[in-house]
Amino acid sequence: MTYPSWEEIRQGSITNTYSHMAPWYFPMIGPDEPTYMGRPHATTPADLVGADVVIIGAPYVAGWGEYMGVGADEWRAAPKRIRQQSIRYGSGYIQDFNLDVFEHLKVVDYGDADIPPECQTAPTAENVLRAQAAVEAKVNDAMAAGAVPIVIGQNSPCGSFAIAKVVSERTKGNVGCVSLDTHWDIAPLDKLTMDPRIAGSDAWKYKTYEFLDNFHQKNLVEIGERGMLEDREQVQRFLDLGTHFFPMWKIRSGLGIEGLVDQLHHAWDGTENVYCHWDMDVLGGAGPAPGDILGELAEPFGMSDYEVIRLAHECGKRGIAALSFICIPPGSPAIYRVLVYVIMYLCAGLAMRKAGLTNA
Repeated sequence: MTYPSWEEIRQGSITNTYSHMAPWYFPMIGPDEPTYMGRPHATTPADLVGADVVIIGAPYVAGWGEYMGVGADEWRAAPKRIRQQSIRYGSGYIQDFNLDVFEHLKVVDYGDADIPPECQTAPTAENVLRAQAAVEAKVNDAMAAGAVPIVIGQNSPCGSFAIAKVVSERTKGNVGCVSLDTHWDIAPLDKLTMDPRIAGSDAWKYKTYEFLDNFHQKNLVEIGERGMLEDREQVQRFLDLGTHFFPMWKIRSGLGIEGLVDQLHHAWDGTENVYCHWDMDVLGGAGPAPGDILGELAEPFGMSDYEVIRLAHECGKRGIAALSFICIPPGSPAIYRVLVYVIMYLCAGLAMRKAGLTNA
């Protein structure tokens, strides 16, 4: 699959998707990168004043070359490509809910975290921590403004632990978590650096509960894992500590999406804030593109695009502190549009909550 050029996307969006509308203006972050949904481009913390939602890119890939059999550049392109695909939608009006998100929420795009280039090519422990700190700085700015940061990342810790850490530091009470993933990411040690300070790809969730005192497994809702990928003792430890686990088998064999939505409350019960994390390899091959585009991350009977969008919407209605993404399947315009939907349907939930609307 060859991803289209920016000119093809721009012309196609104007000509095909909303030809009945006048072409709309969208601010540009770079020569081939518009802001998300054409929202205002915030370049300083002062620009975040009054914002409800702040979009942040974290185009970081951990490793010394390819990641899971796919070129690193393909993974890192996700924030830009999601922004590119977002401009095909001419407004914030979601017809499913008869609701214009932007009438209720001020959404701004804060660009990408300032990750030093050498952190992308030399993943030493010190460079990983520098990359993580760059994301933390952006997330801190957003939360200081009272906004919900939405971080479009690709690898840990920049698209996961960095966000959880800031939410933890800015929350006096306990923090719940809703996590969608194919993998638990609960190895005690990061395999890339073998450094106990690093909350890397296979260890970030373990490190979250090791390092952040107000995160507790009894408020973790873990969704989507399946198959023969995990160490039994590691999973059992999290279950013994109270994690509410909903594997795909349970969802498919009777619980269903409605039953799953009913179980989300565990993340909100007795907590002050909730952090949501969508690891998009959870799609497997059940989304609008084949699972093979994930390379070595592809696994059978993943979640559907509707399920990941619906869960984001339901979390938005309940209120969240932050949302982050990693492992966004590379190269498929349709998959990048799924991410646009996830963000917008989450925002629809936040808008309903802000406006006191209860009927989806």
